[in-house]
Amino acid sequence: MKAKLLIAALLLMPGLALAKQQTVSLNIPTMDCATCPITIKASLNKVPGVSKVKVSYERREAVIVYDDSKATVDDLKKATEDAGYPSMLKAPAR
Repeated sequence: MKAKLLIAALLLMPGLALAKQQTVSLNIPTMDCATCPITIKASLNKVPGVSKVKVSYERREAVIVYDDSKATVDDLKKATEDAGYPSMLKAPAR
């Protein structure tokens, strides 16, 4: 009985049951040198909930894995903008 109550309580906690890992790609067109990805990666890794960042200078892109209960796409975009590199959400491939 106690286990059922505990499970029910956990499911009712906001955000806990719905949080999940998300992957998003951001276009960063203002990357203009091979060292830019270092700055961008460092700024994205400071965002709470971010677990993985891969930045490609050649593709002008950052791919970020994050916990959507701790961060939003707007948080990620703000991190790149604050580092001097405005970004936009990359449309998913069709």
